[in-house]
Amino acid sequence: MYRILITDKLAQEGIDLINSMDGFEAVIKKGVSEEELASIIGEYDGLIIRSDTKVTARVLEKPGKLKGVARAGVGVDNIDVPAATKRGVLVMNTPGGNTLSAAEHTMALMLALSRNVVPACSSLKQGAWDRKKYMGNQLNNKVLGVIGLGRIGMAVVKMALGFNMKVLGYDPFAAPKEAQELGITITEDLQRIYKESDFITLHVPRNEQTLNMIGAEQLKIMKPTCRIINVARGGIVNENDLYDAVKKGTIAGAALDVFTKEPPDNLGFQEIGNCLVTPHLGASTEEAQTEVAVEAAQILCDAIKGGPIKNALNAPAIGAGAPPIVTHYAELARRIGTIISTLTPEPVKSVRVEYRGEIAEKETAVVTTSFSIGLLQPHFDMPINMVNAGLMAKERGISIDEIKNADVKDVLSSFTACVETERRKRSIRGTVFGRGLLRIIEIDGFTVEVTPEGTLLVIFNDDKPGVIGAVGTVCGKHGINISTMGVGQKLKEKKAVLAVSLDKTPDEATIQALSDLDLVNELYVCKLS
Repeated sequence: MYRILITDKLAQEGIDLINSMDGFEAVIKKGVSEEELASIIGEYDGLIIRSDTKVTARVLEKPGKLKGVARAGVGVDNIDVPAATKRGVLVMNTPGGNTLSAAEHTMALMLALSRNVVPACSSLKQGAWDRKKYMGNQLNNKVLGVIGLGRIGMAVVKMALGFNMKVLGYDPFAAPKEAQELGITITEDLQRIYKESDFITLHVPRNEQTLNMIGAEQLKIMKPTCRIINVARGGIVNENDLYDAVKKGTIAGAALDVFTKEPPDNLGFQEIGNCLVTPHLGASTEEAQTEVAVEAAQILCDAIKGGPIKNALNAPAIGAGAPPIVTHYAELARRIGTIISTLTPEPVKSVRVEYRGEIAEKETAVVTTSFSIGLLQPHFDMPINMVNAGLMAKERGISIDEIKNADVKDVLSSFTACVETERRKRSIRGTVFGRGLLRIIEIDGFTVEVTPEGTLLVIFNDDKPGVIGAVGTVCGKHGINISTMGVGQKLKEKKAVLAVSLDKTPDEATIQALSDLDLVNELYVCKLS
């Protein structure tokens, strides 16, 4: 008998599904402490949680029979995934269960904001009858700017088209083919979204690229009739700047379901009548809770009984039987994917990888997948791994073309990745020396040699004396050591690239000081660990 422990509130349909399966039993113990959970976890084959239970390293010290943990929801911040991986425990989530719920909440806020539903309701309940004061606006024929065209963003698009809205879509990675098939206008220019939209809704993960992506500067160029809706992640919109813009009438209104800190400390919205706020209700519908409960139960039970593994966040990267050369190149490819993703901050049009020399004669599927993990991860909230990388790429319309050539060029083996956007083509080539020494040997045709580890600083600059010294001086001034450095030149073009691996990530002041150097044209900070 397989026993599944459930420690948070879970829809009854999920519990019933477990009990209906042959050889499975659901055991419910809500509100257990970390100490108690650690003492009993080894008695169960699986664990289903929501957001309240914390699956810490302490809990996972002695996993016993535990084979998997399923999170009925998307976020896994309350699970120590590395500790689970170390103990051989699968971690799974249910990323698709709240799609419609979050999309509908976005539309609900959009409608409520445009028709003054909340203040009009409050006014009437207080005895007033003021129809003129709460004159609203229709969604029909308005321009909706959608930032982020993943599952939820695309669901919002379909609903908005039903209201006869004109949809302007932007995705920082790649727009799915379905977006174009629906006839919406795809743009790679965020400024266009800000300038032309009557409503702007955000559906991107919170990361270094999206944190405060809408602030005072962006708000200034919006229409005074523009309204912003955020049901994605707190911090994507700078709350102080947003409240200030709404209060001053720079934009017409805002609706927030998520906040930088939850519950929020910043209560600026209390002073603004045309700012709607809800306590993170995007996934809070009975249907969504049922869906994630059933999905969590199903995927966990399937995995426990040896069936297909779905939505695993820590599936083994490479089989133990893979040759060392494949293992080394898989790690190199993942890092190159991360670097090239950082160097191409626009939507991707095409991706190609090329194997040359000895590695071209091996089975390289895991190497290509490892590259796609590095390429995709910066654009997703959830961990990308061997299990879900292909699906995530397919959803965004990304396919990776492979070229193999066993002929040796200048090194025994090499891996090259090429990414093309509307604005540029990027290419990075790497090799593995000896027993697993990873090296980048070419960036955009510039010959370099640098170790891809820690934090990699890539600077494209004019080929003039003093760049290396200036960069070294700034790093030294800010207490940063340079581990390895590679310099490449194109003499005819009088251009150069400087690639530097650092012992720690530079702060904003250091990055600004480096960017301010006269000869620097482009600067990128790539975090590889």
